[in-house]
Amino acid sequence: MNSFFMKNTITVLEILIISLLIASNSIAQQNILNRYTGKWTLLKDSVTFVPYFSGCELDLNTNKDSIHISWKWLSSFPHTDTYSIPLNGKTINYPVENRVWPYENFMGVNYVPGTKGYATYQPGKETSNFEVLNKYEIKTSQGKSWMENKDQYTLSKDGQLLTVKHYRNSRFNPVKYVFRKVGDKTAYVHQMTNNWKLDGGVPENAFFVSLQGLVNRSEARLYLDYPKDWEYKESKSLQGFYERRLGYQFLPMETAGKALATFAKDIKGYIIWDPQSRASLCVAFTLSGLEDAVVVTPEMVPLMEANHLTLVKDFSGQFNGKPDIDIYRWAMNEYGRRCSKDYVVWMGGVDGDQIMPGIADFGIARKAFFADLSTAPKDTLEYHLADSIMGNMNKFALVMGWHSYGKDLERHYVSLSSRHGLRVEGLNTFPNLSFTSMTPPSPGFKFKNNHQVVEGKKYIPEKKVYITCVQTDGLGLGSWNSPHRGTIPYAWEVTINWYWMAPVLLQYYYENATPNDYFFGSLSGPGYMYPKAIPDSLFSPLMHIADTLCQNLDLNVFETMDYSEGSSGTGNNDLPKSLVEKYMDAMPDMLGILNGYAPSYTFGLVKNKPFISYDYYLDETIPEADAVDDLNELIAINSKKPYFLALHVREWNDIERVKRILERVQGVKEVVSLDVFLKLAAAAPTYAPYYLQQAKNN
Repeated sequence: MNSFFMKNTITVLEILIISLLIASNSIAQQNILNRYTGKWTLLKDSVTFVPYFSGCELDLNTNKDSIHISWKWLSSFPHTDTYSIPLNGKTINYPVENRVWPYENFMGVNYVPGTKGYATYQPGKETSNFEVLNKYEIKTSQGKSWMENKDQYTLSKDGQLLTVKHYRNSRFNPVKYVFRKVGDKTAYVHQMTNNWKLDGGVPENAFFVSLQGLVNRSEARLYLDYPKDWEYKESKSLQGFYERRLGYQFLPMETAGKALATFAKDIKGYIIWDPQSRASLCVAFTLSGLEDAVVVTPEMVPLMEANHLTLVKDFSGQFNGKPDIDIYRWAMNEYGRRCSKDYVVWMGGVDGDQIMPGIADFGIARKAFFADLSTAPKDTLEYHLADSIMGNMNKFALVMGWHSYGKDLERHYVSLSSRHGLRVEGLNTFPNLSFTSMTPPSPGFKFKNNHQVVEGKKYIPEKKVYITCVQTDGLGLGSWNSPHRGTIPYAWEVTINWYWMAPVLLQYYYENATPNDYFFGSLSGPGYMYPKAIPDSLFSPLMHIADTLCQNLDLNVFETMDYSEGSSGTGNNDLPKSLVEKYMDAMPDMLGILNGYAPSYTFGLVKNKPFISYDYYLDETIPEADAVDDLNELIAINSKKPYFLALHVREWNDIERVKRILERVQGVKEVVSLDVFLKLAAAAPTYAPYYLQQAKNN
């Protein structure tokens, strides 16, 4: 009896243990599935091509016994597939009611309405995923047949991305869908019209730019998607980055009417500008920021009235026939006292009957004064007003935007700003800054550069040519999106004020960098400046700001450029040794400093840190054969080896073109990362020291 009892007791214990294990596994599986619960939206730029449908929404809900799955394919006529599946592995059936087979709408494959589909849940091979098996009838040109597919659901480690790999028995490769969890970060996106004529697409575009500046003051709520050929190429991909990495959901904002209804509480009125006067729009932008009013043309007034908005000011006809000096002097007298002293906007760029006001949203958000005045000394009246406006700004204020292509030159604009110790942040086309300035990077993110220099290693150059490639004009322009990026060492100029002005934009670049992409700080200060034009009393404080920003961004190389004394080709662009020493004193942890745009001639070793000017500017229009001949001749002239050749690559050059040119350069050569280049140059300074000679005081 005791033996029988013991035998059956063991059996009972085994049953209990098995039951507990089953329950434990069930609880563990349920905990895993709970992480999937919620609404998910498709990231179209991260998936297999999805034709016809504008997107997809995935809704997952679980309880202790089952999982409810709903796929909603978005279009004017959305398609939804929905079923609830038990977690015990039992197959269920569901009705097929619509012919649309959503996975590939442009293939001749249909569901068969009136039939049944079958679905089965099973745990995945990995503990953090699961699978759903489907079987259903399809109809093709050759009749009916059965389709079987398996959807494998996998969560990212942070639980914010859901990847579904869709396997079909008829397809060799799986289809990949990536979804982002819909959280509480919701913003709107509007597609900008690709027309920048004052009497064309500008009225609607300017309305949305002004609205963006108003509604993004307190938080990032409106994003503008600029055309593919806009100077800054990343607006679409950056939107996707916000979705993937920061958990944003963007809802479409198609019309001005919908925008007025959505943001009614943020708008206090409207301002009418005159399409016959470009300057009237700039003045309207100024008043927009001060009065929380959108800018419109007369044709948009009925819409404003229908939304019960108050007319703030009508500039129709007020400035017709008047010179810009009179218009901006009037605007400064009328509104200048109320405007920010930390930001001023130069709304230059294309002129005449066009305007590209990408930066205007930020200026409106910060209540900046808008101007488009010549900064060339020959234009005496406009120059003096520009000088007065800049002279009344706060210490180290920012001059946003760009000079007018029809009035003056870049060097005039930056020289005047620098003489007041102001920092230029271009261009006029820089978009969405009111949005990006309000969004911090993702939690836990730290800026980390791709340093190639090994700490403690002694760098001894060989008897050969060392070439380092640097793209001109900063991030956001040029070859960053080239499929060849990463195939050779390449250095990229970082606009260091983006650390606080657009940190997510910089995170986007840092996280997408390859090991061959090296970042360094620019340009001449904490913003675009000309060092020789900066007042001596302001120079060191400004460079300490720049050094702090570089440290925050993990940058240990800096770049200077000075065209305050003439053009890049024929002007005096050299620096005195005293300025080079001030840079090295203010930035003690830098490996070295680059100088110039086109070739410059200042070289030296200060505090064992190389100061090296660009030796060649690779224009995007020069034939490859001519560029090869130029470089071979330059190497022949600089016969002492090692020779350190800093190559400044105009941003519109494709990286593959650069590679072809360098491959044809004769002799023993090596293309190296910028930080390694400077380490080697410090070890063997074959470049002859040269500095601008300063006039001696009598």
